[in-house]
Amino acid sequence: MTHRTEPSPFAVWAPKPDTVSLFADGMEHPMRRADDGWWSLNDPETARLLASKQVDYGYLLDGAPHPLPDPRSRRQPAGVHELSRSFDADAFDWTDSDWSGRELAGGLIYELHIGTFTPEGTFDAAVAKLGHLRSLGVDFVELLPVNAFNGTHNWGYDGVLWYAVHEQYGGPEDYQRFVDACHRHGLGVIQDVVYNHLGPSGNHLPDFGPYLHTAAVNTWGDSVNLDGPDSDEVRRYVVDNALMWLRDYHVDGLRLDAVHALVDSRAIHILEELAAAADELSDRVGRPLSLIAESDMNNPRLFTPRARGGYGLTGQWSDDFHHAVHVAVSGETAGYYADFDSLAALAKVLTRGFFHDNTYSSFRRRHHGREIDTAHTPAWRLVVCTQNHDQIGNRAAGDRLSAAVDPGGLAIAATLNLLGPFTPMLFMGEEWGASTPWQFFTSHPEPELGVATAEGRLREFAEMGWDESLVPNPQDETTFTDSKLDWNETSADDHARLLELYRQLGRMRKDVPELRDQRFQAVSVRFDEDQRWLVLCRGGVQIAVNFGTGPVDVPLPLASGGVLLTTADTPVETSADGARPGAERPVILPGRSATVFRASTGDD
Repeated sequence: MTHRTEPSPFAVWAPKPDTVSLFADGMEHPMRRADDGWWSLNDPETARLLASKQVDYGYLLDGAPHPLPDPRSRRQPAGVHELSRSFDADAFDWTDSDWSGRELAGGLIYELHIGTFTPEGTFDAAVAKLGHLRSLGVDFVELLPVNAFNGTHNWGYDGVLWYAVHEQYGGPEDYQRFVDACHRHGLGVIQDVVYNHLGPSGNHLPDFGPYLHTAAVNTWGDSVNLDGPDSDEVRRYVVDNALMWLRDYHVDGLRLDAVHALVDSRAIHILEELAAAADELSDRVGRPLSLIAESDMNNPRLFTPRARGGYGLTGQWSDDFHHAVHVAVSGETAGYYADFDSLAALAKVLTRGFFHDNTYSSFRRRHHGREIDTAHTPAWRLVVCTQNHDQIGNRAAGDRLSAAVDPGGLAIAATLNLLGPFTPMLFMGEEWGASTPWQFFTSHPEPELGVATAEGRLREFAEMGWDESLVPNPQDETTFTDSKLDWNETSADDHARLLELYRQLGRMRKDVPELRDQRFQAVSVRFDEDQRWLVLCRGGVQIAVNFGTGPVDVPLPLASGGVLLTTADTPVETSADGARPGAERPVILPGRSATVFRASTGDD
């Protein structure tokens, strides 16, 4: 579809009500309706004067006594039920004119939640930690959703005003200042956005028009109306929002939440429309703009170029890598982990991207996924992790990998994630094995909604066989405060050692040429299921992992380049006296360790 220019000041799409008036600066101003359902002020001069200053405003629908916030509101200083406040996005004095952007390829992503990343839980406080991220070799900061929701604290996925920045984090200008500071530190910003549903509290959009598709539901309620009557303007609302983050806030990419929950039967899917709009904007601003889908469909069509029949997104999250590594280091095989209970599963993921590529999924009780064309698809299009907000927060107690896995296992997971062929992502605090949990927390002001959320959480985990006593009440303030990072841990013993390993791995993935080659064809894997070892070969670099607890002999070509890095506490023997270069000889790997070797070329 063709996208129009930005709506004029104080114009609002409201095809549902019969009358609309603007309430601004304490006065009511009449509006007139166009045939397409857009309303504008009767007096253009009034619109100009109001737009020239900061005003609090809302819309009165069908003579209602209480004005509703603007569906495209940029600020909600008093909450999502109250008046909007105008915001001039162009007024900010940007200092990032030298920032040319960052391609996703070769990048390292760091996922964080503003409210729990620092004790203060604000954009400004997060700026003080950007040097820490650079020391890890991070290239992108990925923020959980920051749009306006009802209450003070939340994961961010219950947003109801997608254009407004949550006030408790600092509001829109502080957000601009945060992005500007990231660019000054050489960091791109990826913003998590949610277009598959709206939150359960404070959503007034249905009063204005058919934003929701009541005949189609997903996990969180009514779906967004992407393909029903009057859906053209709803799609415009989605696409304009995506462009707002990329243009007005200089964001470098978007993470699109749960795209498998988007209900869209149109010939041109909303994801394809978003990708085309982002590419067009990228051409105009002269810097890369990335769209990354969260999807559990294992469908490479998402990131296949549009010229080859795909949607043309930059990449997607891939849970299969997480599941395979998690099982290998933790031994946990319940639920969706069951299919990944082998090193063969990990080997397949490392070499083919998806484990389920039209294979039977015991969790879904059906075949799942589709094979990636690895000959024409670079591995970097898959964003992988060993921990993220979902995989931790959706556990009963919100326990991190560090709560159940020994330091050796954590080091193995870090090595496979950061030195593998994909685009790695870290979750805040994992780099030092944070002991603080990341729990599911909410602050719904409505008591009945708070009770329903807590009870629903208990039922969900009871159905999965979890101990209900471990599940914290999402509405308890301590559930939120307990999830805040403790930065004092970074200098303490095992935490400090793990942090140093992450920094070494971050440097290595940039300094070693073979680790920058993200072609599937440059990756091979050998493993022994019984002895619990696996060797990931990336050109002249071999990453040998012993998942077992005792030492094991692993046949490797003699590593004439020596050991580049080891997570073991004891030395690793890399050659035998008098051995011919290039010959395979056993290397003794200590238990629960990973070692990176420079392999022999045979010419040394």
